[in-house]
Amino acid sequence: MTVASYIFSIVASLLALGVVVDRLRRRRLRERHAVWWLVAGVVALLISVFPQITAWAADLVGVEQPANLAFFASIVVIFLVCVQFSAELTDLEDKVRTLAEEAAMNDLRLRDLEGRTGPASGSTEASRHHG
Repeated sequence: MTVASYIFSIVASLLALGVVVDRLRRRRLRERHAVWWLVAGVVALLISVFPQITAWAADLVGVEQPANLAFFASIVVIFLVCVQFSAELTDLEDKVRTLAEEAAMNDLRLRDLEGRTGPASGSTEASRHHG
Protein backbone atom coordinates (compact mmCIF):
# COMPACT_ATOMS: atom_id res chain seq x y z
CA MET A 1 0.00 0.00 0.00
CA THR A 2 1.40 3.37 -0.97
CA VAL A 3 1.47 6.31 1.41
CA ALA A 4 -1.04 8.16 -0.79
CA SER A 5 -3.56 5.28 -0.73
CA TYR A 6 -3.02 4.87 3.02
CA ILE A 7 -3.77 8.55 3.64
CA PHE A 8 -6.68 8.52 1.16
CA SER A 9 -8.34 5.56 2.90
CA ILE A 10 -8.03 7.22 6.32
CA VAL A 11 -9.43 10.53 5.02
CA ALA A 12 -12.30 8.74 3.23
CA SER A 13 -13.18 6.79 6.38
CA LEU A 14 -13.10 9.92 8.53
CA LEU A 15 -15.21 11.76 5.96
CA ALA A 16 -17.81 8.97 5.96
CA LEU A 17 -17.94 8.97 9.75
CA GLY A 18 -18.15 12.76 9.75
CA VAL A 19 -21.12 12.75 7.39
CA VAL A 20 -23.00 10.25 9.56
CA VAL A 21 -22.23 12.12 12.78
CA ASP A 22 -23.20 15.44 11.19
CA ARG A 23 -26.51 14.00 9.98
CA LEU A 24 -27.16 12.66 13.48
CA ARG A 25 -26.29 15.99 15.06
CA ARG A 26 -28.61 17.90 12.69
CA ARG A 27 -31.35 15.33 13.29
CA ARG A 28 -31.39 14.41 9.60
CA LEU A 29 -30.70 10.79 10.51
CA ARG A 30 -32.12 8.82 13.40
CA GLU A 31 -29.89 6.81 15.67
CA ARG A 32 -31.43 3.48 14.75
CA HIS A 33 -30.71 4.17 11.06
CA ALA A 34 -27.17 5.30 11.73
CA VAL A 35 -26.02 2.20 13.62
CA TRP A 36 -24.97 0.21 10.56
CA TRP A 37 -23.31 3.25 8.99
CA LEU A 38 -21.40 4.04 12.17
CA VAL A 39 -20.26 0.42 12.49
CA ALA A 40 -19.17 0.38 8.85
CA GLY A 41 -17.35 3.70 9.24
CA VAL A 42 -15.49 2.61 12.37
CA VAL A 43 -14.51 -0.70 10.77
CA ALA A 44 -13.37 1.15 7.64
CA LEU A 45 -11.31 3.52 9.77
CA LEU A 46 -9.73 0.62 11.68
CA ILE A 47 -8.90 -1.15 8.43
CA SER A 48 -7.53 2.11 6.98
CA VAL A 49 -5.25 2.71 9.94
CA PHE A 50 -4.29 -0.97 10.32
CA PRO A 51 -4.51 -2.52 6.82
CA GLN A 52 -3.00 -5.78 8.09
CA ILE A 53 -6.35 -6.47 9.81
CA THR A 54 -7.88 -7.23 6.41
CA ALA A 55 -5.14 -9.73 5.53
CA TRP A 56 -5.45 -11.35 8.97
CA ALA A 57 -9.27 -11.62 8.67
CA ALA A 58 -8.99 -13.00 5.13
CA ASP A 59 -6.57 -15.68 6.33
CA LEU A 60 -8.86 -16.43 9.26
CA VAL A 61 -11.89 -17.16 7.07
CA GLY A 62 -9.93 -18.64 4.16
CA VAL A 63 -10.34 -15.90 1.56
CA GLU A 64 -7.36 -15.57 -0.78
CA GLN A 65 -7.69 -11.87 -1.57
CA PRO A 66 -8.30 -9.49 1.36
CA ALA A 67 -10.07 -7.06 -1.01
CA ASN A 68 -12.68 -9.75 -1.76
CA LEU A 69 -13.42 -10.04 1.96
CA ALA A 70 -13.79 -6.26 2.20
CA PHE A 71 -16.22 -6.21 -0.73
CA PHE A 72 -18.20 -9.10 0.73
CA ALA A 73 -18.43 -7.37 4.12
CA SER A 74 -19.59 -4.18 2.40
CA ILE A 75 -22.30 -6.07 0.54
CA VAL A 76 -23.46 -7.68 3.80
CA VAL A 77 -23.74 -4.27 5.51
CA ILE A 78 -25.69 -2.82 2.57
CA PHE A 79 -27.95 -5.89 2.56
CA LEU A 80 -28.66 -5.47 6.28
CA VAL A 81 -29.45 -1.77 5.80
CA CYS A 82 -31.83 -2.63 2.95
CA VAL A 83 -33.60 -5.26 5.06
CA GLN A 84 -33.97 -2.79 7.93
CA PHE A 85 -35.38 -0.11 5.61
CA SER A 86 -37.72 -2.60 3.93
CA ALA A 87 -39.13 -3.64 7.31
CA GLU A 88 -39.64 -0.01 8.32
CA LEU A 89 -41.20 0.80 4.94
CA THR A 90 -43.65 -2.06 5.40
CA ASP A 91 -44.63 -0.74 8.83
CA LEU A 92 -45.07 2.78 7.47
CA GLU A 93 -47.21 1.55 4.56
CA ASP A 94 -49.48 -0.23 7.04
CA LYS A 95 -49.75 2.91 9.18
CA VAL A 96 -50.52 5.10 6.15
CA ARG A 97 -53.23 2.68 5.00
CA THR A 98 -54.75 2.63 8.49
CA LEU A 99 -54.67 6.43 8.73
CA ALA A 100 -56.25 6.78 5.28
CA GLU A 101 -59.03 4.39 6.26
CA GLU A 102 -59.63 6.26 9.54
CA ALA A 103 -59.69 9.60 7.71
CA ALA A 104 -62.22 8.23 5.22
CA MET A 105 -64.39 6.91 8.04
CA ASN A 106 -64.22 10.24 9.87
CA ASP A 107 -65.16 12.04 6.66
CA LEU A 108 -68.17 9.74 6.22
CA ARG A 109 -69.23 10.31 9.84
CA LEU A 110 -68.94 14.07 9.40
CA ARG A 111 -71.02 13.99 6.21
CA ASP A 112 -73.58 11.81 7.94
CA LEU A 113 -73.82 14.27 10.85
CA GLU A 114 -74.11 17.23 8.47
CA GLY A 115 -76.86 15.41 6.60
CA ARG A 116 -78.88 14.87 9.79
CA THR A 117 -78.44 18.31 11.33
CA GLY A 118 -77.92 20.47 8.27
CA PRO A 119 -74.67 22.18 7.38
CA ALA A 120 -72.45 23.11 10.27
CA SER A 121 -72.00 26.83 10.68
CA GLY A 122 -68.59 28.08 9.66
CA SER A 123 -67.70 24.87 7.85
CA THR A 124 -65.78 25.48 4.65
CA GLU A 125 -67.38 22.41 3.08
CA ALA A 126 -70.84 23.64 4.00
CA SER A 127 -70.19 27.19 2.78
CA ARG A 128 -69.06 25.86 -0.60
CA HIS A 129 -72.28 23.92 -1.09
CA HIS A 130 -74.66 26.56 0.22
CA GLY A 131 -72.87 29.83 -0.35
